[in-house]
Amino acid sequence: MKTSKIVIIAIIAIVALIVVTSGLFIVNEKEQVVITQFGKPVGDAIVEPGLKFKVPFIQTANYFDKRFLEWDGDPNQVPTKDKKFIFVDTYGRWQITDPLQFFKRLTNERSAQSRLDDILDGQTRDVIASHNLEEAVRSSNRQPVTSDVISELIGDSMPSIEVGRQKIQSQIQEAANEQATDLGIKILDFRFKRINYVEEVRKQVYERMKSERYRIADKFRSEGQGEASRINGEKDRELKTIQSEAFRTAEEIKGKADAEAASVYASAYDKSRRSRELYSFMKTMETFQKTFDTNTNVILSTDSELYKYLKRMD
Repeated sequence: MKTSKIVIIAIIAIVALIVVTSGLFIVNEKEQVVITQFGKPVGDAIVEPGLKFKVPFIQTANYFDKRFLEWDGDPNQVPTKDKKFIFVDTYGRWQITDPLQFFKRLTNERSAQSRLDDILDGQTRDVIASHNLEEAVRSSNRQPVTSDVISELIGDSMPSIEVGRQKIQSQIQEAANEQATDLGIKILDFRFKRINYVEEVRKQVYERMKSERYRIADKFRSEGQGEASRINGEKDRELKTIQSEAFRTAEEIKGKADAEAASVYASAYDKSRRSRELYSFMKTMETFQKTFDTNTNVILSTDSELYKYLKRMD
């Protein structure tokens, strides 16, 4: 009899332990819980950590993460306002802010990820399609750090932006949060991971970049040739100036020498008649030497200055 009582008490204790154990659950600081009964939510969501109790075997605890969650979008081909097709790869961060509403609308994180794909991809396509390509790529009107010549050449090819990449990301995030207000979630951050041209447009961009560089190279080359021509012209001008100055100086020196020689000759001529006769004779002989050779035939008058010394020799 006593054994039967002990067995019954043990069975009751075990059942009670099972009932109590199945009714108790723990909520840690990174979780939040929605209690459901026969698949429908009961009461408010449990967001405070600690040891909690539910009706055993009837109610179920559905755990949801309280931390920031990751969303990684798939690369999509998107047209811009200026009709350029680009691949846009995006990512974001989101959080379950209302677990009860989240459970009613989305049930679990997998459904939430799928819903975020529809919302964020759609908003990305709509917002980018309303802006030009440079608005999605650049964030400011910062000018590239280049030399003055290159800045002058490419300055006009850098269009100004009015919105920019940062504001486009904010616009997408705000529009997506407006669509997600009744889902019990909040999109905390949204960013472009990568933006790239499609293959056909990429080739066109590369060709344009090459032609731009060729234009800059031709500009440098033509300026170099012009500078070389200017330097050569200055060199020739300076060379001619130096040569003319040297010729003028040489002529001045020769003129001075001739004047001094003439002065010496005149001084010698004026000294005496014999000296004058000698000077006249020497100059006449010098004239004969420079004018005639052994094959020269001349006819001289007896009154000629050249003939008078020949006549004396007779």
